[in-house]
Amino acid sequence: MGAEQGSMIGSFLPLIILFAIFYFLIIRPQQKQAKTHKEMLASLQKGDRIVTNGGIIATIVKPEDDFIKIKLNDDTIVKLDRAFVSKKVEVGNENA
Repeated sequence: MGAEQGSMIGSFLPLIILFAIFYFLIIRPQQKQAKTHKEMLASLQKGDRIVTNGGIIATIVKPEDDFIKIKLNDDTIVKLDRAFVSKKVEVGNENA
């Protein structure tokens, strides 16, 4: 029985190692990125410049619970779902 158990563990060892590699290279970094994105969405304030998933750069006029009002130019203000905010534009990187 002891040899059979050792053989069984030996056959599952590559699968366990593969799962560990998969976890540390793909799943964990993705969870960290999702957490930082969620924190960024929660910290949006009036006057912040953002980039939407569509690539539009806008300024936040009024953050609300599920939506944010953004100003595209001097005349156009629209509502945007928070989920469609890609990133926050840092000061000095507007022309990057």
